[in-house]
Amino acid sequence: MSLTPRDLGMDVTISRRDLFDGVALGCVISGGAPGRAEAAQKALRPPAGFVVRGDTSAALSVPHALRDGRFWEHAGPFVPTGERHDLVVVGGGRGGLSAASEWLRRRPHDRVLVLDNHDGSGGHAPLCRRAGADAVMCDEESFGADTLVKLTAPGWIGRLPIAVRARRDLLMLHDDPPDWLPGLPAQAKQERLAGLTYAQFLREVCGVHRDVERFSRTMSCSGWGYDTRAFGAIDAWGTGYPGFAGLGLDRAEPSRFNSPTVRREWHGPAPAPAAPRDERIDERISVRTSSPVVSVRDGVVGYFDGHQVLTVEAGAVILACPSAVVPYLVPDLPAGRRAALSRAVRVPLLEAVVRLRDPGAWRRLGVGRVRWTGAYWNESAFVPPDGVRLLATPCRSELGPGAGSAAGRRELFATPYEVLERTVRDQLARLLGPVGFDPGHSIEAIEVRRWGHALSPEYCRPWDAFYPDGPFPSDAARGPFGRIAIAGSDSEPAARGEASVVAAIRAVEELT
Repeated sequence: MSLTPRDLGMDVTISRRDLFDGVALGCVISGGAPGRAEAAQKALRPPAGFVVRGDTSAALSVPHALRDGRFWEHAGPFVPTGERHDLVVVGGGRGGLSAASEWLRRRPHDRVLVLDNHDGSGGHAPLCRRAGADAVMCDEESFGADTLVKLTAPGWIGRLPIAVRARRDLLMLHDDPPDWLPGLPAQAKQERLAGLTYAQFLREVCGVHRDVERFSRTMSCSGWGYDTRAFGAIDAWGTGYPGFAGLGLDRAEPSRFNSPTVRREWHGPAPAPAAPRDERIDERISVRTSSPVVSVRDGVVGYFDGHQVLTVEAGAVILACPSAVVPYLVPDLPAGRRAALSRAVRVPLLEAVVRLRDPGAWRRLGVGRVRWTGAYWNESAFVPPDGVRLLATPCRSELGPGAGSAAGRRELFATPYEVLERTVRDQLARLLGPVGFDPGHSIEAIEVRRWGHALSPEYCRPWDAFYPDGPFPSDAARGPFGRIAIAGSDSEPAARGEASVVAAIRAVEELT
């Protein structure tokens, strides 16, 4: 399907379009002279009236300038505010707010300040493993034409637009896979799987048709933020992906090589840690947004208010921000610890929420969640009563979770806002057009949320040779440094689920 911008409604004004501009400014500090890159990025900004959220240019400009060594050239001297707080928390996401609440639970009369570089606290909605899709769009990016296949229909494999041999291979993987590793004991089979991604397992061990690997590639995106070229075969076995039944591995217990999240969820989700779960912010906590912290040392925290670096005195500090940021805030850390913190590369995430004027088209479609095999947005799900949620995982998975996340994040920050809007409209038109959807008139609002540093890295095979025996970088990275404690979710070996809350409680305990 080829639709013009007018067909997609790009010329139609909608009541609310919270679209990211797709760029990260290098420096917006007073007195800073933007370079050629910044000047070029200004041309990509959306017109006035657009609301920007998440990891926006304004939110990232100071942290990126600090990272690149340009901040202090223009920042000016510290300006003391005269404020003193018993605890200052850097980061207003779930972990930071949990740390503040836990501190006040133990010390109810203390003064607590939370500082965050974004224009709102609470952080992003974490990516979580959810029930699978009930339909797959075999899209033109993968197979030359769009074909929607409902996975709940009998004989759905026969409806896929893939080669005849690929259908036979896929049916075999689901119904009767052989023992691909005959003669090996169970431990050796698990070690073999631990050295492969799921895509490699399909290609190199199963020898299936290339269409099968292409069809399966985005299966892991909605749960892990990257596709099966980065998702480990041992975790694919642990989460029930097709192709492993013939290996004869015991399903009663996880493998020692399974990632922490898979091991934790083997027998169902673990009980939540004992931390406040009320999503409301405690009125005793002072939250200061759009206030990126730039210095933490000697009981003094410095943050940039848009004009100058203000300082507050702090009896204790909890860093509930990405671990990779910490070395720039606390330059006095030992070199080994700085290196360990820098190894925590977070996975980028992009989410769009679309409000429909008439949700009837989606209801006529007859499905709830659709996985796309190769389009920009790899998942579309209906959110009653009139919403659609789209998910994109920018990680360049062929490079692995770490290097792929860094490369994907750079591409995401360079993506113009027009591309984000156009791809949302285009994919909704391709999905819902056959059941009477008009992207030019059926969309009431679009909100796009960009998170370049969304998901904490999960230790996993085949990428982390030290796992599961250690030592782990998170062990070397965390722990108190004077009256400073680290509480980012990536300071925990099991970095998903409740990790931010666990890290927050640990940090409070270290300081109290």
